[in-house]
Amino acid sequence: MTNRVQKGSLQIDAGLYGLVADKIIPGTGVDVDDFWAKFEATLNELAPKNKALLAKRGDIQTKMDDYYRDQKGNDIDMAAYKDFLTEIGYLVPEGDDFKITTENVDEEIATIAGPQLVVPIMNARFALNAANARWGSLYDALYGTDVIADSGETVKGGSYNPKRGDAVIAYAAAVLDKAAPLTSGQHGDVTSYNLVDNGGSLTLSVTLKDGSESGLKDAEKCVGYTGAANAPTSILLKDNNLHLEIQIDRDHPIGKSSAAGVKDVVMESAMSAIMDCEDSVAAVDGEDKVVAYRNWLGLMKGDLQETFSKNGKEMTRVLADDRSFTSVDGSDLSIHGRSLLLVRNVGHLMTNPAILDKDGNEVPEGMMDAFITTLCAIHNFNGNAKLNNSRKGSIYIVKPKMHGPEEVAFAEELFCHVEDALSLARNTMKIGVMDEERRTTVNLKECIRQVKDRIVFINTGFLDRTGDEIHTSMEAGPFLPKADIKGEAWIAAYENWNVDIGLEVGFTGKAQIGKGMWAEPDSMKAMMDAKIGQPMAGANCAWVPSPTAATLHAIHYHEVDVFGRQAEILNRGRANIDDILSVPLLKGRNLSDEEITRELENNAQGMLGYVVRWVEQGVGCSKVPDINNVGLMEDRATLRISSQHIANWLHHGICNEDQVMEVLKRMAKVVDGQNAGDPDYRPMAADFDNSVAFQAACDLTFKGVAQPSGYTEPVLHARRIEAKAKFAA
Repeated sequence: MTNRVQKGSLQIDAGLYGLVADKIIPGTGVDVDDFWAKFEATLNELAPKNKALLAKRGDIQTKMDDYYRDQKGNDIDMAAYKDFLTEIGYLVPEGDDFKITTENVDEEIATIAGPQLVVPIMNARFALNAANARWGSLYDALYGTDVIADSGETVKGGSYNPKRGDAVIAYAAAVLDKAAPLTSGQHGDVTSYNLVDNGGSLTLSVTLKDGSESGLKDAEKCVGYTGAANAPTSILLKDNNLHLEIQIDRDHPIGKSSAAGVKDVVMESAMSAIMDCEDSVAAVDGEDKVVAYRNWLGLMKGDLQETFSKNGKEMTRVLADDRSFTSVDGSDLSIHGRSLLLVRNVGHLMTNPAILDKDGNEVPEGMMDAFITTLCAIHNFNGNAKLNNSRKGSIYIVKPKMHGPEEVAFAEELFCHVEDALSLARNTMKIGVMDEERRTTVNLKECIRQVKDRIVFINTGFLDRTGDEIHTSMEAGPFLPKADIKGEAWIAAYENWNVDIGLEVGFTGKAQIGKGMWAEPDSMKAMMDAKIGQPMAGANCAWVPSPTAATLHAIHYHEVDVFGRQAEILNRGRANIDDILSVPLLKGRNLSDEEITRELENNAQGMLGYVVRWVEQGVGCSKVPDINNVGLMEDRATLRISSQHIANWLHHGICNEDQVMEVLKRMAKVVDGQNAGDPDYRPMAADFDNSVAFQAACDLTFKGVAQPSGYTEPVLHARRIEAKAKFAA
């Protein structure tokens, strides 16, 4: 039984109450009894509204299901379809033009384009790594990944390979040539970097291998240095608002191999990072929420640390300090040392037993997150923090899985309640609206209108968006295989529409337009080939799976002037909403038995590989080997699309239950084999009936049509709670 503390009519997990009272509240100026009284008052007022919005989701879905059943076998008439969507409140009328008015936005969101990390807040080590990923070694990122060919003369091998090192140095020099080109020559030909006086300000001067002197084509790109001007230990460059640091040490093992003594090029990398309380964590009770909130508190106070063993040595990780340089005008120059941190709260759907209301019901988890994550952030606002996050006095909350303008308006109402309860100025809490549900996409402008004074972020996410696409149109017919869905018109229109609307309402210079995750953390060469398309599309941030990926992806933001691209894109017409509303169905295409089996195997294997860790080990995000043993970053978004896809094919007779069960059991054995080296792993195939994880996967598959909006959380939470009780016993 959970130990609880009674406050008013609330029953609060004792661990959570203690964390708030003893660790979070002190220093905020907030009274603990007043905090819980105001939370209770907000809960009593807003929880019924939250419930009604969820009921409206269900009512709209029922009407959509009925419509598709009535239309079965007929081509959808788009004009009639849009009339129907408007009639049921799915499509809302678009109002007059407007511009967002968000103020006090940090430059990492407003004026600097760059990579963005998303990490599970419950893993302190990962959280610290992400916060410290503001700066990354380009040499390490290149040497350790497949961007440099791992074969022939440049094979990594078991010890340092000078040939591979030379290839790294040459690649990095080419990056400098693009970001900060010289008036003559190339960075790879430089034998020394110096700073010389130029009328009271210093400019960069380089000596080339042929003895000639050169400088930067744009002298203003050199903004600082360390060491002496005539013998600097580093040169700080700035291009497209991003910094690069050329580090010089002729005695360093790597510096010795460079004609200029360059030991590394350090890139300003992950400009921002989302600390995730949602898709990438498994937080099902008060015990789990305490871990999440404690880590967020440590990040906001600047004192989070984590001790761990690596290569037989004990290490302690802390937040990085700011970086100090001498400006070219002689003044001190301090550059922020950490990524700007946002926190992703839970959406409107889920409840959590960490707090029970007056009737003994679990409270909406998103409401709990809004109050407590903001309370933690007060330490950053009032000077208590050892290290600052926001220098503008803002807290950045990403809100996922909202369906349409009414639900965004509800988040606005909730944020106003929190600000009033904590005596914060209006719009201190900034919001990021994730454009990952179909009803939000088609009404994006009206969604943004509801939060136009506090919005700082919109993004696209193919996986959750596809999961909702499948569930919304479940009765329309069988969907294409997943890989083919990506090639349909709706996805390109969706990606463009998000940018079009964001620019139309004035996001440039005020807010982020984001793009989705690169899911293959070991395939960095492929990422470098593909992901430049995101800044080219006008996105001023895009998700990456690791600090290393952030350092590499930062190269793209030197190659592309994103704000210049936004100015160009602003002149094009909007994407076609008819394309967005088109449903990627099979439409009479016949699939071979082999195609069906391969698709089922791919979905089932990925689903099982993720679910078994989530349910039985509490791991909400991990690199899961796919059916070809390629490691893919998996979270609940990937699970949602896989489970909904199988459910759709089952529902329309593309496959049958016996067939799917056979594939699930066969793939469970594959997943067991892939996890054989994990001493904490419990094989599913040893006893399918009593494997909590396997039964969770069956629920997601065979009951997928009945899951609210196709979400996986209700099944996962129930099975995780079951597993925790079973294994504790």
